[in-house]
Amino acid sequence: MIGWAIRGLLVAAGAIAALFVAREAENFTIVQGMVAVALVAAVVLLVALVRRK
Repeated sequence: MIGWAIRGLLVAAGAIAALFVAREAENFTIVQGMVAVALVAAVVLLVALVRRK
């Protein structure tokens, strides 16, 4: 279950990172990881704002 969430997160992060950096670039995995962290932060913020109401 957690594996699916992480895989989906990395797929989304890879698609977003590919808009800014070529997949063949040496630093693509770093950019993908940074985008994944930003997506996790956005989801946590969204959940916190929804629960606040």
